[in-house]
Amino acid sequence: MPTYYQLNEDTPYFPLPPDDEEVEATAVGGDLSPQRLMCAYGTGYFPWYPYKHCEEILWYCPTKRFVIFPDEIHVSHSMRQLMKKDTYRVTFDSDFDGVIHHCAEAQGRNTEEEAWLGPDIMRAYRRLHELKRAASVEVWEGERLVGGLYGVVGQQAFFGESMFSLVPSASKLALIHLAKKAKEMGWKFIDCQLETPHLRSMGGRTITYDEYMTLLHGDTYTQIKR
Repeated sequence: MPTYYQLNEDTPYFPLPPDDEEVEATAVGGDLSPQRLMCAYGTGYFPWYPYKHCEEILWYCPTKRFVIFPDEIHVSHSMRQLMKKDTYRVTFDSDFDGVIHHCAEAQGRNTEEEAWLGPDIMRAYRRLHELKRAASVEVWEGERLVGGLYGVVGQQAFFGESMFSLVPSASKLALIHLAKKAKEMGWKFIDCQLETPHLRSMGGRTITYDEYMTLLHGDTYTQIKR
């Protein structure tokens, strides 16, 4: 069972999770303000809850972190061939609203009882995008948006939130271009939050929470742990 923390309404701070690597430390409550969201991502937390049923926000912090290092992105032979064909065009931050909308509804995700990308979450990340703290990658077939992803922009990392594909390999293409962008921006890793076969096939791997936080904060985190 996860450990629950009741967040203080007056402060955005999140506790460090317990050392047990099998536990997903969960905080409850608070809000989705830009300040609290950025504090959450800086501590390894992200909001994730079935919005149709939950009255309070649930925050998760897996202590086994699944990440992609930009230099380790796997580009298969078939993806290289696809990229050479120029069938699709890739952009950054040209249609954040379109991407988050498709992430919420693609494959009928919003009809599921456990759907988490609801109106409140979408408004919160649109606000982050207005503040240039969230970004999107778009994949276009002509003028049609057929794939993409979005996430939160930190100083040291990109925190991926969701992706979608309306055609085969569109989300893979978005991720490959994101990894290239990550190198240019100096981001140390792309946070994938949770492991999936799709993300592992793209080069994702697991690191510990301590490794994750050290990459984000360096000696500052080491001093806090002491």
